[in-house]
Amino acid sequence: MARIRISIPESFSFSTIIPIRITDLNYGGHVGNDSILSLLHEARVQFLKHYGLTELDFAGTSLIMSDVGIEFKSEVFYGSSIKVMVTAGEFTRAGFDIFYQMMNAENNKLVAVAKTGMVCFDYTTRKVTAVPSQALAKLRP
Repeated sequence: MARIRISIPESFSFSTIIPIRITDLNYGGHVGNDSILSLLHEARVQFLKHYGLTELDFAGTSLIMSDVGIEFKSEVFYGSSIKVMVTAGEFTRAGFDIFYQMMNAENNKLVAVAKTGMVCFDYTTRKVTAVPSQALAKLRP
């Protein structure tokens, strides 16, 4: 069976440390796959905030996630923190990808790599919109 392979950029424009909560654990005693997605969301919100943007106020429009890919690399446990490095790339007229690299903050072991496809979206008209030039200027490496 073919597996997802995500090509991660060589450099990242933002990083954050996120502590693992007890509610992030699954029945196996490690962070569950659903929690990894939630941690990506937290990192994305912090990334956008760093640039003065939000998902609902993205330089005059909004963002909606169109797809996500995650490669799970190792377990992470309660009491640990993860360092999430984030950057944007692969810009198109109406969207772009956000890339993530998650490392165990204590031992630098790779936990996961991921990519989310983001599309600019006007919730009033319910239509896809162009990436605002102001957002491009902030996020394009």
